[in-house]
Amino acid sequence: MSTVPPARAGLDLPAVQQLVDGVWSAPADTLDLTLTDPFTGDPVGVAPASDADSVEAALAAADRVHTTGGWSDVPVERRAEILDAIGAALQAHVPRLAALESFATGVPVSQTGIVGMIVPGAFHLAAQMLRDGVLLETSTGEHGNPVEVHRLPLGPALSLVPWNAPAPMAAHKIASSLAAGAPSLLKPSEYAPWGTTALAQVVDAVLTEQGAPAGTFQLLQGGSVVGGRLVQDPRIRAVSFTGGLRAGREIAGACAANFTALQLELGGNNPLVVMPDADVADAARRAADLLTTLNGQWCRALGRLVVPAALADDIVAEIGARLADLAAGDPLDESTDLGPIVHPGHLAHLQAVIDERVAAGGTAHATTKLPDGPGNFLAPTLVTGVPSSAARDEVFGPVATVHAYESLDEAVALANDTPFGLEGYVVGTDTEAALAVARQVRAGEVKVNGSTIMSLHLMTPRPAWGLSGMGEEGTVETIRIFTGARVVGVEGGYALHGR
Repeated sequence: MSTVPPARAGLDLPAVQQLVDGVWSAPADTLDLTLTDPFTGDPVGVAPASDADSVEAALAAADRVHTTGGWSDVPVERRAEILDAIGAALQAHVPRLAALESFATGVPVSQTGIVGMIVPGAFHLAAQMLRDGVLLETSTGEHGNPVEVHRLPLGPALSLVPWNAPAPMAAHKIASSLAAGAPSLLKPSEYAPWGTTALAQVVDAVLTEQGAPAGTFQLLQGGSVVGGRLVQDPRIRAVSFTGGLRAGREIAGACAANFTALQLELGGNNPLVVMPDADVADAARRAADLLTTLNGQWCRALGRLVVPAALADDIVAEIGARLADLAAGDPLDESTDLGPIVHPGHLAHLQAVIDERVAAGGTAHATTKLPDGPGNFLAPTLVTGVPSSAARDEVFGPVATVHAYESLDEAVALANDTPFGLEGYVVGTDTEAALAVARQVRAGEVKVNGSTIMSLHLMTPRPAWGLSGMGEEGTVETIRIFTGARVVGVEGGYALHGR
């Protein structure tokens, strides 16, 4: 599947392949899914899938590498050098990866270019964590007796990444699993396979050049059938999944049967609480950014705008004015602010969600002018007047509900009126007052006067609460998902940090 639509003929779209036990090949199966260019609507081809024999061969190869120590026995410093080499090799590919991600997802290349810098950085950061001793902790008891806590790979590791930013997420997970010493398998979303294919080609080339055994890193393609075969296999000992709630529940059930280590990030219905003293223009800017970053198709997007009743009309109007200024169009054009939704099926889902919110008593507000012609375009939409109880679930698109409050206690209750708990935002002039509210928001991460991916320190963990998942992301946290602790000590020693 490598046909490029005529309107996008300048794009270097790779054939979607699989990497199994050191050999690149075309997947033997296909899915009942026609992939299209989100901007033009032109078909690109039928989504490919690895067959059962390929999945078994990949599992056997990963198990062999783990059992023989072919990768885990590589000294930590040498492993760090190889990760740095991968990062250096990927640096030159960032513009192409950004274009592939933009083409597949509809996200403007001005955004995928920034996010794409995560790709080489993930490998360099994992290498640095190895050098900083993430896999070994030591302590000494009162009698001078030592204890060592070794972090060792649990076994073959599986990384499952979604379609909204597949290459950066793949880089983060793969860098962490390789740093842990685990043979690593990657399966991207069937909706956006090109960026991860190009990424995997570079990773494999460097690993091969550096002498890593075949099966150290492998790439499989497909949908839930392939993912199910992988997560249910007892040879897979750790899984890191970013995606939707339904798939997350199925993966959790499969991993429970084999006690497979698991990290899940399943999205969120994230609140932005606007404090009574907030600057209206600043609050509107942050809300608009959260609503439209990655075309609103990201796990930390705005879901619930919680505003003081006295400021509600002004804030909604100011957001509308900002959204009206957005340039919607070709995501591969550097001047585009807003691109199309990833797939016609997801566009239909988002339109149905808006209709449901309106039927529940809401009023939809959309001001962005969309281009004429084909393409999966949806104007970013605020829905006012909908009861909180009818807007508790994640939307995963440029759609958010607006909820007015009279007291801060009511604001906190509205922010927390969702079973998800991934991200929260609070904006206000008085930082201490905003922090006091932020401490009450039930989410794994709450940002005060910050609304970007990088608002907090790079090494800050990113936990998931409630239906948003389980475990924590972040370089150190993700490395530890793929490892188990072995404690070695002399009688009378103790481990201060051997958790």
